[in-house]
Amino acid sequence: MLGIDVSTSGVKLVELSLDKSGNLVLERCATEPLEQGWITDGNIERFDEVADAIKRVVKKSGTKTRNVAMALPPSAVITKKIILPGGMTDDELELQVETEANQYIPFPLDEVSLDFCVIGPSATSAGDIEVLIAAARREKVQDVQGLGEAAGLIPVVVDVGSYASRLATGRLIQNMPNQGKGLVVALFEVGSLTTSMQVIRDEEVLYDRDQAFGGAQLTQQIVRQYGFSLEEAEAKKRSGELPQDYESAVLNPFIDTMVQELGRALQFFFTSTPHNKVDCVMLAGGSAALPGLTAAVTRQTSFPCSLLNPFEGMEIGEGLRLKKMTSEAPSCLTACGLALRRFTQ
Repeated sequence: MLGIDVSTSGVKLVELSLDKSGNLVLERCATEPLEQGWITDGNIERFDEVADAIKRVVKKSGTKTRNVAMALPPSAVITKKIILPGGMTDDELELQVETEANQYIPFPLDEVSLDFCVIGPSATSAGDIEVLIAAARREKVQDVQGLGEAAGLIPVVVDVGSYASRLATGRLIQNMPNQGKGLVVALFEVGSLTTSMQVIRDEEVLYDRDQAFGGAQLTQQIVRQYGFSLEEAEAKKRSGELPQDYESAVLNPFIDTMVQELGRALQFFFTSTPHNKVDCVMLAGGSAALPGLTAAVTRQTSFPCSLLNPFEGMEIGEGLRLKKMTSEAPSCLTACGLALRRFTQ
Protein backbone atom coordinates (compact mmCIF):
# COMPACT_ATOMS: atom_id res chain seq x y z
CA MET A 1 0.00 0.00 0.00
CA LEU A 2 1.24 3.48 -0.92
CA GLY A 3 1.14 6.41 1.46
CA ILE A 4 0.19 9.62 -0.38
CA ASP A 5 0.08 12.94 1.44
CA VAL A 6 -1.63 15.80 -0.41
CA SER A 7 -0.77 19.13 1.24
CA THR A 8 -1.12 22.78 0.26
CA SER A 9 2.28 22.83 -1.43
CA GLY A 10 2.67 19.37 -2.92
CA VAL A 11 2.02 15.64 -3.18
CA LYS A 12 4.37 13.21 -1.45
CA LEU A 13 4.43 9.45 -2.10
CA VAL A 14 6.11 6.79 0.04
CA GLU A 15 6.05 3.01 -0.37
CA LEU A 16 7.51 0.68 2.26
CA SER A 17 8.06 -3.06 2.47
CA LEU A 18 9.65 -5.52 4.91
CA ASP A 19 12.73 -7.61 4.17
CA LYS A 20 13.12 -11.23 5.27
CA SER A 21 14.36 -10.12 8.69
CA GLY A 22 11.36 -7.87 9.23
CA ASN A 23 13.27 -4.61 8.69
CA LEU A 24 11.53 -1.74 6.92
CA VAL A 25 12.64 -1.01 3.36
CA LEU A 26 11.99 2.29 1.62
CA GLU A 27 10.97 1.13 -1.86
CA ARG A 28 9.68 4.38 -3.39
CA CYS A 29 9.75 8.05 -2.54
CA ALA A 30 8.63 10.86 -4.85
CA THR A 31 7.24 14.37 -4.59
CA GLU A 32 5.38 16.70 -6.93
CA PRO A 33 4.71 20.42 -6.23
CA LEU A 34 1.21 21.91 -6.37
CA GLU A 35 0.51 25.46 -7.46
CA GLN A 36 -0.73 27.99 -4.95
CA GLY A 37 -4.53 27.99 -4.61
CA TRP A 38 -5.11 24.42 -5.79
CA ILE A 39 -5.71 23.45 -2.16
CA THR A 40 -6.69 26.06 0.45
CA ASP A 41 -7.51 25.42 4.11
CA GLY A 42 -7.68 21.71 3.37
CA ASN A 43 -10.29 22.19 0.61
CA ILE A 44 -9.55 20.88 -2.89
CA GLU A 45 -10.18 23.89 -5.16
CA ARG A 46 -8.73 22.45 -8.41
CA PHE A 47 -9.70 18.77 -8.36
CA ASP A 48 -8.50 17.78 -11.84
CA GLU A 49 -5.13 19.52 -11.46
CA VAL A 50 -4.47 17.85 -8.10
CA ALA A 51 -5.53 14.43 -9.44
CA ASP A 52 -3.12 14.93 -12.37
CA ALA A 53 -0.32 15.79 -9.91
CA ILE A 54 -1.02 12.51 -8.07
CA LYS A 55 -0.81 10.65 -11.40
CA ARG A 56 2.55 12.32 -12.08
CA VAL A 57 3.98 11.43 -8.67
CA VAL A 58 2.86 7.79 -9.08
CA LYS A 59 4.47 7.62 -12.53
CA LYS A 60 7.64 9.34 -11.27
CA SER A 61 7.97 6.82 -8.42
CA GLY A 62 7.76 3.85 -10.80
CA THR A 63 5.43 1.91 -8.47
CA LYS A 64 2.97 -0.69 -9.71
CA THR A 65 1.06 -0.66 -6.39
CA ARG A 66 -2.50 0.67 -6.60
CA ASN A 67 -3.78 0.45 -3.01
CA VAL A 68 -3.29 3.77 -1.22
CA ALA A 69 -3.64 5.33 2.22
CA MET A 70 -4.50 9.04 2.16
CA ALA A 71 -5.33 11.58 4.86
CA LEU A 72 -7.68 14.35 5.85
CA PRO A 73 -6.33 17.48 7.57
CA PRO A 74 -6.94 17.40 11.36
CA SER A 75 -9.27 20.41 11.04
CA ALA A 76 -11.70 18.25 9.00
CA VAL A 77 -11.95 15.51 11.64
CA ILE A 78 -13.56 15.44 15.08
CA THR A 79 -11.84 13.01 17.46
CA LYS A 80 -12.88 12.13 20.98
CA LYS A 81 -11.80 9.56 23.56
CA ILE A 82 -14.74 7.97 25.39
CA ILE A 83 -15.09 5.32 28.11
CA LEU A 84 -17.41 2.37 27.42
CA PRO A 85 -18.20 -0.83 29.33
CA GLY A 86 -15.89 -3.74 28.54
CA GLY A 87 -17.01 -7.16 27.32
CA MET A 88 -19.26 -6.01 24.46
CA THR A 89 -19.40 -7.79 21.11
CA ASP A 90 -18.20 -5.87 18.02
CA ASP A 91 -21.81 -5.18 16.97
CA GLU A 92 -22.78 -3.94 20.45
CA LEU A 93 -19.69 -1.76 20.56
CA GLU A 94 -20.48 -0.25 17.16
CA LEU A 95 -24.04 0.56 18.25
CA GLN A 96 -22.81 2.11 21.50
CA VAL A 97 -20.22 4.24 19.66
CA GLU A 98 -22.92 5.60 17.31
CA THR A 99 -25.11 6.48 20.31
CA GLU A 100 -22.23 8.26 22.08
CA ALA A 101 -21.03 9.99 18.90
CA ASN A 102 -24.32 11.90 18.66
CA GLN A 103 -23.24 13.97 21.66
CA TYR A 104 -20.02 15.16 20.06
CA ILE A 105 -20.80 15.54 16.36
CA PRO A 106 -22.59 18.74 15.34
CA PHE A 107 -24.21 17.29 12.19
CA PRO A 108 -26.55 14.34 11.45
CA LEU A 109 -24.86 10.93 11.57
CA ASP A 110 -26.09 10.08 8.07
CA GLU A 111 -23.86 12.91 6.75
CA VAL A 112 -20.82 11.57 8.58
CA SER A 113 -18.12 8.92 8.08
CA LEU A 114 -17.55 7.49 11.55
CA ASP A 115 -14.87 5.11 12.77
CA PHE A 116 -13.48 4.00 16.12
CA CYS A 117 -10.75 1.89 17.67
CA VAL A 118 -10.37 0.40 21.13
CA ILE A 119 -7.28 1.90 22.78
CA GLY A 120 -7.29 -0.49 25.73
CA PRO A 121 -8.52 -0.85 29.32
CA SER A 122 -9.56 2.40 30.99
CA ALA A 123 -6.96 3.80 33.39
CA THR A 124 -9.68 5.36 35.57
CA SER A 125 -12.51 2.82 35.77
CA ALA A 126 -11.98 -0.93 36.21
CA GLY A 127 -13.69 -3.18 33.68
CA ASP A 128 -14.25 -0.35 31.19
CA ILE A 129 -12.40 0.35 27.94
CA GLU A 130 -11.09 3.53 26.35
CA VAL A 131 -12.29 4.05 22.77
CA LEU A 132 -11.17 6.66 20.25
CA ILE A 133 -13.88 7.84 17.86
CA ALA A 134 -13.18 9.82 14.69
CA ALA A 135 -15.78 11.48 12.51
CA ALA A 136 -15.64 13.61 9.37
CA ARG A 137 -18.21 14.99 6.95
CA ARG A 138 -18.81 12.27 4.36
CA GLU A 139 -18.25 14.73 1.50
CA LYS A 140 -14.71 15.47 2.81
CA VAL A 141 -13.86 11.77 2.89
CA GLN A 142 -15.36 11.30 -0.59
CA ASP A 143 -13.26 14.20 -1.93
CA VAL A 144 -10.06 12.48 -0.80
CA GLN A 145 -11.21 9.07 -2.05
CA GLY A 146 -12.24 10.67 -5.35
CA LEU A 147 -8.76 12.15 -5.81
CA GLY A 148 -7.17 8.73 -5.40
CA GLU A 149 -9.66 7.10 -7.75
CA ALA A 150 -9.25 9.83 -10.39
CA ALA A 151 -5.52 9.08 -10.32
CA GLY A 152 -6.20 5.37 -10.97
CA LEU A 153 -5.62 4.27 -7.36
CA ILE A 154 -7.71 2.29 -4.86
CA PRO A 155 -8.14 4.20 -1.56
CA VAL A 156 -8.00 1.63 1.25
CA VAL A 157 -7.41 3.93 4.23
CA VAL A 158 -8.39 7.54 4.90
CA ASP A 159 -6.43 8.58 7.99
CA VAL A 160 -5.97 11.86 9.87
CA GLY A 161 -2.79 13.70 8.82
CA SER A 162 -1.60 14.37 12.39
CA TYR A 163 -2.13 10.72 13.38
CA ALA A 164 -0.05 9.56 10.41
CA SER A 165 2.81 11.94 11.26
CA ARG A 166 2.68 10.73 14.89
CA LEU A 167 2.90 7.10 13.77
CA ALA A 168 6.05 7.85 11.75
CA THR A 169 7.55 9.92 14.60
CA GLY A 170 6.73 7.22 17.16
CA ARG A 171 8.97 4.78 15.30
CA LEU A 172 11.91 7.19 15.70
CA ILE A 173 11.14 7.90 19.36
CA GLN A 174 11.24 4.14 20.04
CA ASN A 175 14.81 4.09 18.71
CA MET A 176 15.89 6.52 21.44
CA PRO A 177 17.46 5.33 24.73
CA ASN A 178 15.05 3.22 26.82
CA GLN A 179 12.75 3.17 23.74
CA GLY A 180 11.94 6.82 24.41
CA LYS A 181 9.79 5.96 27.45
CA GLY A 182 8.73 9.07 29.40
CA LEU A 183 10.34 11.48 26.94
CA VAL A 184 8.40 14.68 26.21
CA VAL A 185 8.90 15.40 22.50
CA ALA A 186 7.76 18.59 20.74
CA LEU A 187 7.14 17.83 17.07
CA PHE A 188 6.84 20.83 14.73
CA GLU A 189 5.76 20.30 11.13
CA VAL A 190 6.55 23.44 9.16
CA GLY A 191 4.19 23.49 6.20
CA SER A 192 3.67 26.04 3.47
CA LEU A 193 1.03 28.13 5.29
CA THR A 194 0.74 26.47 8.70
CA THR A 195 3.11 25.15 11.33
CA SER A 196 1.55 22.42 13.47
CA MET A 197 2.87 21.45 16.88
CA GLN A 198 2.23 18.21 18.72
CA VAL A 199 3.76 17.45 22.11
CA ILE A 200 3.97 13.68 22.59
CA ARG A 201 4.85 11.48 25.55
CA ASP A 202 4.53 7.68 25.38
CA GLU A 203 2.29 7.88 22.30
CA GLU A 204 -0.07 10.28 24.09
CA VAL A 205 -0.65 13.81 22.80
CA LEU A 206 -0.17 16.25 25.67
CA TYR A 207 -0.84 19.35 23.58
CA ASP A 208 -1.38 20.38 19.98
CA ARG A 209 -1.61 23.72 18.26
CA ASP A 210 -1.54 25.17 14.73
CA GLN A 211 0.05 28.52 13.85
CA ALA A 212 -0.53 30.51 10.68
CA PHE A 213 3.15 30.62 9.75
CA GLY A 214 5.11 28.64 7.17
CA GLY A 215 7.49 28.41 4.23
CA ALA A 216 5.24 30.46 1.92
CA GLN A 217 6.25 33.55 3.91
CA LEU A 218 9.88 32.98 2.93
CA THR A 219 8.81 32.79 -0.73
CA GLN A 220 6.89 36.07 -0.36
CA GLN A 221 9.94 37.75 1.18
CA ILE A 222 12.06 36.59 -1.79
CA VAL A 223 9.44 38.12 -4.13
CA ARG A 224 9.54 41.44 -2.23
CA GLN A 225 13.34 41.54 -2.02
CA TYR A 226 14.18 40.65 -5.63
CA GLY A 227 11.04 41.28 -7.68
CA PHE A 228 10.69 37.70 -8.91
CA SER A 229 7.26 36.28 -9.73
CA LEU A 230 5.85 33.90 -7.11
CA GLU A 231 6.61 30.89 -9.35
CA GLU A 232 10.19 32.06 -9.97
CA ALA A 233 10.76 32.68 -6.26
CA GLU A 234 9.49 29.22 -5.33
CA ALA A 235 11.63 27.53 -8.01
CA LYS A 236 14.76 29.46 -7.00
CA LYS A 237 14.13 28.74 -3.32
CA ARG A 238 14.02 25.00 -4.11
CA SER A 239 17.09 25.06 -6.39
CA GLY A 240 19.14 27.49 -4.26
CA GLU A 241 19.81 29.80 -7.24
CA LEU A 242 19.43 33.07 -5.35
CA PRO A 243 21.47 36.32 -5.19
CA GLN A 244 24.56 36.50 -3.01
CA ASP A 245 22.94 38.59 -0.30
CA TYR A 246 19.98 36.15 0.06
CA GLU A 247 21.30 34.61 3.28
CA SER A 248 21.87 37.88 5.13
CA ALA A 249 18.98 39.88 3.66
CA VAL A 250 16.20 37.27 3.58
CA LEU A 251 17.01 33.84 4.98
CA ASN A 252 18.51 34.76 8.37
CA PRO A 253 15.71 37.23 9.29
CA PHE A 254 13.14 34.59 8.29
CA ILE A 255 14.85 31.95 10.46
CA ASP A 256 14.90 34.42 13.39
CA THR A 257 11.14 34.93 12.97
CA MET A 258 10.50 31.20 12.72
CA VAL A 259 12.52 30.48 15.86
CA GLN A 260 10.50 33.13 17.73
CA GLU A 261 7.24 31.50 16.53
CA LEU A 262 8.38 28.05 17.69
CA GLY A 263 9.55 29.48 21.03
CA ARG A 264 6.18 31.19 21.49
CA ALA A 265 4.35 27.92 20.77
CA LEU A 266 6.45 26.16 23.42
CA GLN A 267 5.62 28.91 25.92
CA PHE A 268 1.90 28.38 25.23
CA PHE A 269 2.43 24.69 26.03
CA PHE A 270 4.22 25.49 29.29
CA THR A 271 1.63 28.00 30.47
CA SER A 272 -1.36 25.76 29.69
CA THR A 273 0.00 22.47 31.12
CA PRO A 274 1.95 21.43 34.24
CA HIS A 275 5.09 21.00 32.08
CA ASN A 276 7.96 23.50 32.01
CA LYS A 277 10.36 21.73 29.65
CA VAL A 278 10.58 19.27 26.76
CA ASP A 279 13.28 16.66 26.32
CA CYS A 280 13.75 17.38 22.63
CA VAL A 281 12.36 19.33 19.70
CA MET A 282 11.90 17.61 16.32
CA LEU A 283 11.39 19.55 13.09
CA ALA A 284 9.71 18.19 9.96
CA GLY A 285 8.07 19.67 6.87
CA GLY A 286 9.33 21.31 3.71
CA SER A 287 10.95 24.33 5.41
CA ALA A 288 12.41 22.41 8.35
CA ALA A 289 15.67 21.74 6.51
CA LEU A 290 16.64 25.43 6.19
CA PRO A 291 20.38 25.75 6.95
CA GLY A 292 21.01 26.82 10.54
CA LEU A 293 17.42 26.37 11.74
CA THR A 294 17.93 23.47 14.18
CA ALA A 295 20.98 25.16 15.76
CA ALA A 296 19.03 28.43 16.11
CA VAL A 297 16.10 26.62 17.80
CA THR A 298 18.50 24.93 20.24
CA ARG A 299 20.14 28.28 21.05
CA GLN A 300 16.83 30.11 21.51
CA THR A 301 14.95 27.45 23.51
CA SER A 302 17.89 25.62 25.21
CA PHE A 303 16.23 22.30 24.21
CA PRO A 304 18.09 19.97 21.82
CA CYS A 305 16.58 20.27 18.35
CA SER A 306 16.98 17.88 15.43
CA LEU A 307 15.79 17.60 11.85
CA LEU A 308 13.50 14.60 11.54
CA ASN A 309 14.24 11.96 8.90
CA PRO A 310 11.31 9.50 8.84
CA PHE A 311 13.41 7.01 6.84
CA GLU A 312 16.13 6.77 9.51
CA GLY A 313 17.05 3.14 10.21
CA MET A 314 15.34 1.82 7.07
CA GLU A 315 16.98 -0.11 4.27
CA ILE A 316 17.02 1.94 1.07
CA GLY A 317 15.61 0.21 -2.01
CA GLU A 318 17.45 0.02 -5.31
CA GLY A 319 16.92 2.88 -7.71
CA LEU A 320 16.40 5.56 -5.07
CA ARG A 321 18.69 8.55 -5.38
CA LEU A 322 20.03 8.97 -1.87
CA LYS A 323 20.87 12.68 -2.10
CA LYS A 324 17.45 13.69 -3.43
CA MET A 325 15.64 11.41 -0.99
CA THR A 326 17.58 12.80 1.99
CA SER A 327 16.76 16.40 1.06
CA GLU A 328 13.05 15.57 0.69
CA ALA A 329 12.81 13.31 3.76
CA PRO A 330 11.62 15.93 6.32
CA SER A 331 8.65 16.82 4.10
CA CYS A 332 7.62 13.14 3.79
CA LEU A 333 6.74 12.52 7.46
CA THR A 334 2.97 12.24 6.95
CA ALA A 335 3.36 10.19 3.76
CA CYS A 336 5.69 7.83 5.63
CA GLY A 337 3.14 7.44 8.44
CA LEU A 338 0.44 6.68 5.86
CA ALA A 339 2.69 4.05 4.23
CA LEU A 340 3.26 2.48 7.66
CA ARG A 341 -0.49 1.84 7.90
CA ARG A 342 0.16 -1.12 5.62
CA PHE A 343 1.61 -2.89 8.69
CA THR A 344 -0.73 -1.54 11.40
CA GLN A 345 -4.25 -2.17 10.04
